[in-house]
Amino acid sequence: MHVVIVGCGRVGATLATMLARGGHSVAIVDHNSQAFDRLPDEFTGQTVIGTGIDEDVLRRAGIEHADAFAAVMTADNRNIMAAQVAKHVFQVPKVVCRIYDPLREETYRDLGLETICPTTIGAQQIVDCFVSKTPVALSGALEH
Repeated sequence: MHVVIVGCGRVGATLATMLARGGHSVAIVDHNSQAFDRLPDEFTGQTVIGTGIDEDVLRRAGIEHADAFAAVMTADNRNIMAAQVAKHVFQVPKVVCRIYDPLREETYRDLGLETICPTTIGAQQIVDCFVSKTPVALSGALEH
């Protein structure tokens, strides 16, 4: 599977690393070349410097043959725009967009974008910790 990821922050770098370790073809895009320092030395994917809503940049990342696309930049508006470009311009089969604002998440999910909202997920996990009788461990995904 070829995956294009836009945003090489903590989530993007972790996602790219997990997918590459799983044997997938990965291209990760970020406007800041220093962001790629978050990737491990053994990262086998492609790094592309540029803006994640620029069609030429996305083409350099191989979006035209991508099976999946993730927009995980720090700004909701840019993630939404990048996800819409991937879905509607390049017809990527699986597009996921991170949106921090729960109200926006609901709106864009209603418009057909597959969204992940860390705000909602994190709050729910904390509630689960409060009501659970057993300790909940949620970290360590890269250690395995």
